[in-house]
Amino acid sequence: MGTLILEIPDDIADAIRLPPKEVDRELHKELALALYQRGVLSSGKACSLAGMTRWEFEDLLGLHRVQRHYTDENLEEDINYARNHV
Repeated sequence: MGTLILEIPDDIADAIRLPPKEVDRELHKELALALYQRGVLSSGKACSLAGMTRWEFEDLLGLHRVQRHYTDENLEEDINYARNHV
């Protein structure tokens, strides 16, 4: 699949109470949060969609009180990463 374009009707875009320069970024963040929360998107892909670092996205999850999806596989990956980068 290539680039996906999401069309938002003008009346809805105009109703978003954010400065015009912030709308695109905020919509990406909100979509990333929602898809991550539903378990449809991994945290890494959600970070990418939101245009944030892992740590920024973790902070955003905390601010929105979104439960993190952390599996045994994630733990194993983190342990292996730590062992190889110390």
